This record gives sequence, C-alpha cells and structure tokens, in this order.
Amino acid sequence: MKITEIKILPVDGDEKLKAYVTIKLDDCFVVRDMKVIKGTTGFFVAMPAKKMKDGTYRDLVHPLDKSTRTALEEQVMQEFYRVQDTQKAVA
Repeated sequence: MKITEIKILPVDGDEKLKAYVTIKLDDCFVVRDMKVIKGTTGFFVAMPAKKMKDGTYRDLVHPLDKSTRTALEEQVMQEFYRVQDTQKAVA
C-alpha cells in the first residue's frame, strides 16, 4: 500500500497535541484522526484509538510491522514539518 495523500490539520494552544492527520492509501482507503503528539523525547504519530472502560486506549488501526510504521511516520512527519514551515513563512 502506498500513501497517496496526507492532510495535516494543525492544532494551536495545546501543549501536547500538535496536529490531526488524515491519510489516504492507494486513493481508495482513508484513515482519519491520527495525531502528531509532542512527547518527552520529541514528536511522534499516534494512531486513531478508542478509550476502553478501564481507562486505557486501544488503537483502532495500526501497522503490523516496524518497517511499515517507520515509513508511515516518516511521511507524516515530513508533511507536518512542511506545513509548519509554510505557516511560519505566512506569519
């Protein structure tokens, strides 16, 4: 599967949540509500998740192997930084 589109919706005023992300795979499958989060060691991409009754979160969708996760995160973060740079240039 190939990521054919990435949409970044920046979030202002939140200390940790920096953006919502929607990706399109092979122009035929959409994954919404991914997030770019600022953690203690830098930014990371969080998969869409559902809060369980015990208060924990469970991913609704996720890559099945490390190489797929890495490729997805790299592409999302590249687009996130591009959008950030564009916003700074406009401001």
